Amino acid sequence: MVDFGGWEMPLHYGSQIEEHHAVRRDAGMFDVSHMCAVDVRGSDARDFLRRLLANNVDRLQMPGKALYSTMLNDAGGVIDDLIVYCLDDCNFRVVVNAATAAADLLWMAARLSEWELAATITARREGKDALAMIAVQGPHARGRVWQALPEYRAACEALKPFFAAVVGEYLIASTGYTGEDGYEITLPAAHAEGLWRALAEAGVRPCGLGARDTLRLEAGMNLYGQDMDATISPLDAGLAWTIDLRSPRDFVGKAALLARPQQHQFLGLLLIDRGVLRAHQSVHTAHGDGETTSGTFSPTLQRAIALARLPLATTLGEVVQVAVRDKLLAARVVKPCFVRNGSSLV
Repeated sequence: MVDFGGWEMPLHYGSQIEEHHAVRRDAGMFDVSHMCAVDVRGSDARDFLRRLLANNVDRLQMPGKALYSTMLNDAGGVIDDLIVYCLDDCNFRVVVNAATAAADLLWMAARLSEWELAATITARREGKDALAMIAVQGPHARGRVWQALPEYRAACEALKPFFAAVVGEYLIASTGYTGEDGYEITLPAAHAEGLWRALAEAGVRPCGLGARDTLRLEAGMNLYGQDMDATISPLDAGLAWTIDLRSPRDFVGKAALLARPQQHQFLGLLLIDRGVLRAHQSVHTAHGDGETTSGTFSPTLQRAIALARLPLATTLGEVVQVAVRDKLLAARVVKPCFVRNGSSLV
C-alpha cells in the first residue's frame, strides 16, 4: 500500500507483472474510488461547462455520451484532465483526478460565481451520497461484468466507446485507462465491496497502481502531474485533439493558446539499447533537446518505452539519444500508442 493523492492505494496485490498481463489477456479490476465524481446541475450547467472546458460539451447531444477534456487556467496551462458525462441537458457528471480534486472544486466554484450562472457543483465523496468507482478492463471484461451484474447486461451490452448507461444508482461507462475494452462502474460507495467480491468470484483479477501505470503508458495515455500540469500547454502534451479552437465559443485559456502556438511534439520512444526509461531524462535529437515525461519497462513489448516532449522538427522513425545515468542510449521515435487491445502497434 502507498500514498497516492492523499489516498491509501494498493501498488499491487502480489505481482504487478501478472496483473498487467491479466488486463491485456483476460480481465482485471481497479478500485479507482480516489477519482472524484462531481455533479454539475442546473439550467446553466451546459453553459458553465462550455466556458470552463477546452473541449466543447456541445458535442454531448444525447444522454450517456462522454467527452474527454482538459480544464485550463488563464495562461493555458492544464489544471486537470477529466471526463464529462451528459446525463441530460441540465445534468452532467465530471470525473476529476484525486490529487487535484480539492483545487479543481475551488476553481470551478470561483468561475461559477464569477459568471453568475444558475448551476450547482456537488462533489460525491462524503456521506450517504458518496460514490465509488471500479474499472474492469480486458478482452473478457464485459462478460465478467455481466456475470457479476446480470440484471444490467441489457442496458450496457451495446454501449459504444465513450458512452455510459445509467441504471438505477449505477453509471456504467465504456471508458478506461488501459487501452483495453471494459467498463468503468460508478456506484454508491456502500455497494462497492459487494461488487468487488462478485467480480472476483467471476474471475476478475484485482490490480494495483503499478499495473495501471504500465498499462496506461503502453496505451499512450497521459498522467496528470507527470505528462502535463498547470505549467504545460495541452498543445505540448499531445492533447491538441481535446482542444476546440475552431468554434467561436470562448473558454478559459483559449486566448493564451492562440497567442502561444505549439512549441513541442509529444511522441513515444522505444528503446533500442538495453536499459530502462524513466521520467525527466534528457533526450538529444538532431533538432535540439527534449525530455521524457513518463517511462517504464513494457511487460507486453518486453522493451523500455517512454513518452517525451521533443522539438517540433522531430520525425517518426528518427533515432535519438536518451541520457540514462552516465550513458546515452539509442531510442526510436514512434507514435505514442504502443499497445492497444492486446496487440503491439510499434
